[in-house]
Amino acid sequence: MSYLLLIHEPRGQREARSEAEAHACYAEMVAFGESLGDKLLASESLSHDRHGVRVQIQHAKPTLRDGPFTESKEMLGGFFLLDCASLDEAVAIAQRCPAARFATVEVRECAPCDAPQL
Repeated sequence: MSYLLLIHEPRGQREARSEAEAHACYAEMVAFGESLGDKLLASESLSHDRHGVRVQIQHAKPTLRDGPFTESKEMLGGFFLLDCASLDEAVAIAQRCPAARFATVEVRECAPCDAPQL
C-alpha cells in the first residue's frame, strides 16, 4: 500500500533559520529519505506556497488564486511517498522523520477517491 507523509511546517520557520541551519535541516531530511531504501517511492521539498497557484473550474470558467492560500499557521512543506505493508508501519516511519521535531507529519493512505470510506 502507498502512504503519504505530508510535512506541515509553521509559517515563517524557514525564514527564521540561518543559512547553515537550513542546510543542516535539509541534509538531515535527505539522509532520512535515503535511509528508507525500497520503502521510499518519491519525496520532494516544496517551495513556499506564496509561489503556488490554485486552479478551480466552475461553470466552465477557470479561477486562479495565487498563494499563500489560507490564513493558516502552517504550510505544506514537503512529502514522502512510501510503500508500506500497513498504516502502523507508515506511522512508525513518520515517528522517525526529523521533521516531526519541528513540524507536523501527517500520514495518509493513498486510495482512489471512489473507494469505500470505512
